[in-house]
Amino acid sequence: MGQHSANLELVAVTKRYGTTVAVDDVSLKIPAGTYCCLLGPSGCGKTSTLRMIAGHEAVSAGDIVLGAENVTDKPPAARGTAMMFQSYALFPHLDVRDNVAFSLKMRGLGKAKRHARADVMLKLVAMERYAERLPSQLSGGQQQRVALARALVTDPSILLLDEPLSALDPFLRIKVRAELKRFQRELGISFIHVTHSQDEAMALADLIVVMNDGKIEQAGPPREIFNEPRTEFVARFMGGHNILAIDGRTVSVRADRIRLSSGDDAGARRKAKVREIEYQGSAVLVSLAADEGVDLTAVVPERTFYERPFAAGDIVALDWDRSDIWELAA
Repeated sequence: MGQHSANLELVAVTKRYGTTVAVDDVSLKIPAGTYCCLLGPSGCGKTSTLRMIAGHEAVSAGDIVLGAENVTDKPPAARGTAMMFQSYALFPHLDVRDNVAFSLKMRGLGKAKRHARADVMLKLVAMERYAERLPSQLSGGQQQRVALARALVTDPSILLLDEPLSALDPFLRIKVRAELKRFQRELGISFIHVTHSQDEAMALADLIVVMNDGKIEQAGPPREIFNEPRTEFVARFMGGHNILAIDGRTVSVRADRIRLSSGDDAGARRKAKVREIEYQGSAVLVSLAADEGVDLTAVVPERTFYERPFAAGDIVALDWDRSDIWELAA
């Protein structure tokens, strides 16, 4: 763990915009050296939470504690945090080295020292040979690396990332995702990363914080969030879950745990009509219409499906193991 890494705690933090409550009494502990993803739909409060941690939004109530210090009322530059913006916000008239060194210049560091520090950061993100280029001469992925180096140049305890991959094409997004995780591991500091992408959060995070309507619905490791969703909202938002009523309980059964057989299987738990079939390479996604208007999905391994394929309109039998039933909170 890096020597500057620090625990972060939000204590009953609230953010109001007039009569609108954007973040509602949120308490959260993020241990030092954690990759944390704040995950949720638009308007859930995740970006407001990030901006309050950064000091770019004032806290309406509650406290933000970094290490042993209450930083709630401190300005952004005095917090020990750094923020990487969605737009990268690079200065078009400055070359890459001066972009990275800019915040050090604002702190009064001499040119030789700030350039030396900038070069160390550019080497970290494999951009040292582009030091004299302008941002307009870089690809989107390269611009993002420069923005990351600029955020890290002040040696922060925590790096805050606001939807950092949203501007990249899907192939590059996966490549940069792996780089972010590697940088976080090597630096040993906490990354707090806002995203609405479930795949992104599960690939990156040690700790996923699912937010909804200004509150935390559930926080935990990715496998726990996916396999043991606490509420119907979490199960639906994470995807890959079917919400069912069984014996008077609301439960989840994962789509990849549902087995399909011909509709004349008398021992099946439920019958349904095949609505759509979507080939996804290693698996086939089967959309189903069950009784009482309940929509279900099954993810079937490619080989299994094509040994006994179904077509839209077929009636099929559904089955699953009792151990695959996960009860949700009311």
